[in-house]
Amino acid sequence: MNRYWSRTVQSINPYTPGEQPKDRKYIKLNTNENPYPPSPEVIAAIKRSADASLRLYPDPTCENLRAAIAEYYRLGKEQVFIGNGSDELLAFSFPAFFEPAGKPVLFAEVTYSFYPVYAAFFNTRYRLIPVDEQFNIRPDGYYEENGGIIIANPNAPTGKGFSGKEIEAILSRNENSVVIIDEAYVDFGGRSAVNLINNYPNLLVIKTLSKSHSLAGLRVGYAMGNEGLIEGIIRVKDSFNSYTVDRLALAGAAAAIRDDAYFQETRSKIIKTRERVVTRLLEMGIKVIPSQANFIFISSDQCPGGILFQRLREKGILVRYFNKPRIDNFIRVTIGTDAEMDSFLDALAAISSTG
Repeated sequence: MNRYWSRTVQSINPYTPGEQPKDRKYIKLNTNENPYPPSPEVIAAIKRSADASLRLYPDPTCENLRAAIAEYYRLGKEQVFIGNGSDELLAFSFPAFFEPAGKPVLFAEVTYSFYPVYAAFFNTRYRLIPVDEQFNIRPDGYYEENGGIIIANPNAPTGKGFSGKEIEAILSRNENSVVIIDEAYVDFGGRSAVNLINNYPNLLVIKTLSKSHSLAGLRVGYAMGNEGLIEGIIRVKDSFNSYTVDRLALAGAAAAIRDDAYFQETRSKIIKTRERVVTRLLEMGIKVIPSQANFIFISSDQCPGGILFQRLREKGILVRYFNKPRIDNFIRVTIGTDAEMDSFLDALAAISSTG
């Protein structure tokens, strides 16, 4: 531990991202990236923007992209905020809406592991709300007094979805708290809460273009909510960095939003592949948690999760393993192309046959 570090840096336990191999020899099913390339319109827009204007700062208000998103979701552009990936939006939300050392923020005991990292960094108290034996989030766990709520829908790493009725129940019981719905994976079969924004001023929906629009490399996320919530995030952003999204990312993201036909085509392919793989896994005797995301959460009675993770890696297939209570016998597998998933199934069958 470096003696020059602040107490905050000394005490935090940073988030660990999925492995990004440099040798490219693996089938990469570990970071929930989209297996298909971005829309051709995205590439064309980026190329058009790669000109002399790069000497200028990008638009700090992200006007064009906000307008495209607002039009797509039938919102006002003042209800949309753009950030450098959805993780940045989550980070901005902590100081914007949650009081340091105030009432605890609530999120599930099994969920995206960045939430407790942000809580520690921003000195925010939090309480973990239990999920049931099938990893379902229970709405009544969020009816207690709190300083804010974060729910990933579908949840990560389980892929379990949450209904609109359940979200509304939580929103109506927490009128004095900001409820953040993290919809990083909602486009693969989940139920979005965007249509509830105009009815609930305490609702903030956060989405990303990384997964559903094949733009993990551009780092663009967006938040949607009432104008007051958006203004709060803007105040935090402009206290850190007024230019969080670059010109090329803004151009590519706007093109991705506007090419809805391509988005619908690729998401449908992923959903179809997921359902085929799930059917095959169940036939193999593998336990599969029902998923509305672009990944599946699975376990095998024949091979513990940590060992299964390592044996797949030895066969050239990367998946994600979380050595944490309640989920340490599971692995999370991103849905790749049909060919990649066939290789995964073959490798899993070989591992299962050897015990």
